[in-house]
Amino acid sequence: MTSERVGLWLNGGRGSVATTAVTGLLALRAGLTPPTGCVTELLDAPLPPWDAFTVGGHDIATTPLLKRAESLTRDGVLPPGLVESVADELAAVDAEIVPGYHPGAFTGSQQDAATRLTGDITAFQERHGLARVVVVNVASTEPPATVTHTTLESLEEALRTPGPVLPPSSLVAYAAFQAGCAFVDFTPSTGVALPALDELARSKSLPYAGRDGKTGETLLRAALAPMFTSRALKVLSWTGTNLLGGGDGATLSNPEHASSKSISKARGLAALLGEDVTAPLHIDYVPDLGERKTSWDHVSFEGFLGARMSLQLTWNGLDSSLAAPLVLDLARLLAAAHAAGRSGPQTDLAFFFKDPLGSTEHRLAEQAQALHRWARTL
Repeated sequence: MTSERVGLWLNGGRGSVATTAVTGLLALRAGLTPPTGCVTELLDAPLPPWDAFTVGGHDIATTPLLKRAESLTRDGVLPPGLVESVADELAAVDAEIVPGYHPGAFTGSQQDAATRLTGDITAFQERHGLARVVVVNVASTEPPATVTHTTLESLEEALRTPGPVLPPSSLVAYAAFQAGCAFVDFTPSTGVALPALDELARSKSLPYAGRDGKTGETLLRAALAPMFTSRALKVLSWTGTNLLGGGDGATLSNPEHASSKSISKARGLAALLGEDVTAPLHIDYVPDLGERKTSWDHVSFEGFLGARMSLQLTWNGLDSSLAAPLVLDLARLLAAAHAAGRSGPQTDLAFFFKDPLGSTEHRLAEQAQALHRWARTL
């Protein structure tokens, strides 16, 4: 396994998270940075080394990776001087990023679009002699979508007709499976969370994981909420406010797109506390924050004899810096799962996600234990 060449195909390959992940991977490969934040460095498992990966991707954006990386340096995501050290390698990765699927710019059926996406991935794998490819969706968050075709047969019949059937994130997952690739959905978009796509993955013996990477506020909730339940303290409300800049903030300033994120966060909190709780969430776009993200939480809770108390906390972070090492971790883990013959949702990777597919476990400590157990079975 460790001697194989592996592909990492990033859908949204020129975005902030992808650019940070690629730059970080190149830095790790060159020994320019320690693997801080990379959870896989803590696991006892046969995982592909950093230098085993070749990177490509899809994106509808055209800004070169080098320009995006320079912008991320100005925003404090990447350290000064790093981009210059890996500039040639960034340019080589950028040459492997090809136009993605945009429903407004494609006139054929979605089956035609999927065939093209699948062909791009297959050509990449063959060109570089890769044993396998892991496709990771790090594109912008989409609004919630309803897909009525629950079986693979009915879905594929619908895909051959004119007009959109699947949201772009789900079409990407479909194309990835058709290319024989493991898939990771790092976004709260519909993506792979459809019965027909699960059927496709299982029919091809492919593993997948998702969804919505757990990087900031939800990471804190996953660690802190069990504190209240284990102490028999009753949480009355858990209010959150997120201030975002950058592309993610601009996308989530649209209420339809933000609702996907809100649903994902609320579902996890209710599972952590064992009951529904008043949990208003506000997501505000603040352009001058750039890549920085600030989250403020106010927890109102009740103790012995009805005593009212509260917890307030502030999280200030760089979301791409928190997300990028998890993207690299998941690429290593899904490559290893694919090599080990795993298929379907990898539920023990819930540690990485706000809304983990196939798992109802949201407590961070328990998720970490499950991850370590799973890794040892590889």
